[in-house]
Amino acid sequence: MVSNVLSDARRIVVKVGSSLVTNEGKGLDEVAIGEWSRQLAALVHGEGGVKREVIMVSSGAIAEGMKRLGWATRPGEIHELQAAAAVGQMGLAQMYETKLREQGMRSAQVLLTHADLADRERYLNARTTLLTLLRLGVVPVINENDTVVTDEIKFGDNDTLGALVANLVEADVLVILTDQKGLYTADPRRDPAAKFVDVANAGDPALEVMAGGAGSSIGKGGMITKILAAKRAAGSGASTVIAWGRENHVLIRLAQGESIGTLLVAQTQKKQARKQWMADHLQMRGYVTVDAGAAAKLKGSGKSLLPIGMVAVEGDFVRGDVIGIRGEAGEEIARGLANYASAEARLLCRKPSSEFEHLLGYAAEPEMVHRDNLVLIQH
Repeated sequence: MVSNVLSDARRIVVKVGSSLVTNEGKGLDEVAIGEWSRQLAALVHGEGGVKREVIMVSSGAIAEGMKRLGWATRPGEIHELQAAAAVGQMGLAQMYETKLREQGMRSAQVLLTHADLADRERYLNARTTLLTLLRLGVVPVINENDTVVTDEIKFGDNDTLGALVANLVEADVLVILTDQKGLYTADPRRDPAAKFVDVANAGDPALEVMAGGAGSSIGKGGMITKILAAKRAAGSGASTVIAWGRENHVLIRLAQGESIGTLLVAQTQKKQARKQWMADHLQMRGYVTVDAGAAAKLKGSGKSLLPIGMVAVEGDFVRGDVIGIRGEAGEEIARGLANYASAEARLLCRKPSSEFEHLLGYAAEPEMVHRDNLVLIQH
């Protein structure tokens, strides 16, 4: 099972912490970032016969900014930390861009906040952008926008952000690279009887008891934030691996199914988790009614809903809201995330995608609801 979870993964989110990225605060570790970039490129290019999509979530901006500003210790003032993040992010993005380009890879810097992923419209916008980048063969390098928010500064080391990104793009696996080999039953630095945990179920309450303690002086994470991140990622069906970031060829070996670090297995299948969330939505912000042809394609072939098949729009909703899809007899046949607000959807009824730009003033998705964001209702 362990090897299958990893080797079957086609979309992987890799998160690396500050202490690794900056070699314990000494400055950006060019060799380490170069090696991770080589492994990411190998996964994308299909080393071993399987091409994969990868996203890097990287801490390190604050630590790099501290070095550039000449600060030996991490300050307590939030605004100073935000300033350090702004300074350090320049070097962090440049380093990844350089090292990935050396491997023949294109990269993109994406700065997110938790608010981007809490708001349904911004969530869908971020998801669409990231999936487009992956489709184009680009490696997104994501960090939290510490210049304008303080969540990561106060509470974590981007572990939570890694889990949120895994949920956002429906990743198969979240790999958290850290300065520890993985999870132990107790802190091995204090308890010689601590045993290593190879495999466990993500979300097991016992894991939170095992973990605990603060992170390094560079980052503010710790094993507890990784355990909670794994629990969050499991909600959308993604398993999590916690492994030592300096392990030789760690990403390649994990993708080949080798057991490295601690594997926290999601108990819910990816598609099942997402579709169950939409199916359980109690309050619809609106509905669209479709003709018989569109209904047949939805129910019989699992196709996306195109506006040309829509005959009516009901309610007031915005892009990213969960809406119901009804047949002409009024029966609900599906639910999904709307790509267009209700006002726009009314203009697009019965219209082909070639007319969208003329009608709306811009061209966006050709679908009202993409099949990946749609679940059929069983009657």
